[in-house]
Amino acid sequence: MSTSDQVDAGLGTFERLLSLWVALAIAAGLILGSLIPGVFATLAAMEVASVNLPVAVLIWAMVYPMMVGVDFGALSHIGERPKGLVITLVVNWLIKPFTMAALGVLFFNYVFAGLIPPDDAQAYLAGVILLGAAPCTAMVFVWSNLTRGDATYTLVQVSVNDVVMVFAFAPIVAFLLGVSDITVPWETLILSVVLYVLLPLAAGLLTRRSLVKQGGEAAVDAFKARVAPFSITGLLVTVVLLFGFQGQVILDRPLVILLIAIPLLIQSYGIFFVAYGAAKLWRVPFNVAAPCALIGTSNFFELAVAVAISLFGLGSGAALATVVGVLVEVPVMLSLVAFANRTRGWFPN
Repeated sequence: MSTSDQVDAGLGTFERLLSLWVALAIAAGLILGSLIPGVFATLAAMEVASVNLPVAVLIWAMVYPMMVGVDFGALSHIGERPKGLVITLVVNWLIKPFTMAALGVLFFNYVFAGLIPPDDAQAYLAGVILLGAAPCTAMVFVWSNLTRGDATYTLVQVSVNDVVMVFAFAPIVAFLLGVSDITVPWETLILSVVLYVLLPLAAGLLTRRSLVKQGGEAAVDAFKARVAPFSITGLLVTVVLLFGFQGQVILDRPLVILLIAIPLLIQSYGIFFVAYGAAKLWRVPFNVAAPCALIGTSNFFELAVAVAISLFGLGSGAALATVVGVLVEVPVMLSLVAFANRTRGWFPN
């Protein structure tokens, strides 16, 4: 049996067909968003510091089962494997924001010049720049889990990334947008880290300690198997909500959505293969290499959307561009998770 076959065998039937379930969730979101817009409007309005609480709860449900698998005793040994952290930091902060800005300029100012009014083009450019400067925090744990990544190392990668984001996000965005008065919604940034990392991490630590006392690692594995369906279910319901929130926009402006999606798609796949290729050349183990490439590929869309709204307004082209980033992310990430699992044999064990 090949390595990729072994990985597939380790996934349940539901997980192996995840792309199909996500496609159905997207369709359900679009349909429900059109049929019962009032319900989705109510859910969309349930926010604190621009963080949507229903989505936060669902992401928490996704992340918590993975946090139970974090071995805190192994954290002290992370420094013995610095390569994954180096790739994550270089790709996320020295490459990704600038390639996203370059692609935005290329497409919105030149390739699509005859299709998009100049003012709209600049607004969309601002939106994709915000996405490029906001690497992912919470959803990385989902993608890491689907590639059987090292949960402990992924936690460290995300934590270091969050610390850098606090100091680097505003200066990079200010430089790329050519303005100096960027207002970072610190409430959104801090609340998101608390909701998506610290709280599930604390809950996972307490749960793991209790389980180890009861039955050792076997009890931990059994618990993770029981709660795993909640993680995937949380992902699917999140997709329904996100597409339900923006369903009318997608149906009303399909061409604009497509045009914005093109540079985002090129950026996502390009960044993944830069990080993944670097990990392969540097002989990083797969369970570190896959999450390290996926962190840079996905985006911290809550932060990007919040900044776009605060800087340019709710109905702005910049806000729309950040929302398109949300819409393309799940299908893109699932395709890359599948690719990573099929190429596991490229890396040392």
